[in-house]
Amino acid sequence: MTRALELGCGNRKRPGVIGVDINPNTNADIIHDLNVFPYPFEDSSFEEIYADNTLEHLDNIIKVMEEIYRISKAGALIQIIVPYFRSKWAYIDPTHRHFFTIDTFTYFDPEHVHNRLYNYSNAKFRTDHICFNENISYKGFPKYYYGLLKFMAAKWPNRYETYLSSIFPLDTLTFYLRTLK
Repeated sequence: MTRALELGCGNRKRPGVIGVDINPNTNADIIHDLNVFPYPFEDSSFEEIYADNTLEHLDNIIKVMEEIYRISKAGALIQIIVPYFRSKWAYIDPTHRHFFTIDTFTYFDPEHVHNRLYNYSNAKFRTDHICFNENISYKGFPKYYYGLLKFMAAKWPNRYETYLSSIFPLDTLTFYLRTLK
């Protein structure tokens, strides 16, 4: 059986995972402030870790990623969903402290130039893939164009971010990372 953890689970905790949240009025199994380190788990405890619209609220992304690294097993799947920096949803919530682009987590990838130039942390992750608006459908303009926009953003994320995202911003990014140990 896969051991999985959801950080900031709120009341939408995934079935079969251990949920952590600061709010005692949620479905969390463990009440813990994710800005307080270390997290209450042993090293290499989890094969999967989820953070759905959580990281943008936390104080120190590097420390959070180091904790995720510490508590995840080698090769663990890490799924992080965050508001895309071009989205109005990134800025509308006054509790958001961070904004995310397609390259945010390249600083933790030893194969990427960002990691080699700015090695901020010993936590290492490989990005398997990135999805725009993975769990969001139709956005108010014709479905065909929305589907085409999502397809182009998925196929050519750098081009989308550079040339189209300021005109046609998508809302969320989902990062699928793997722990490198």
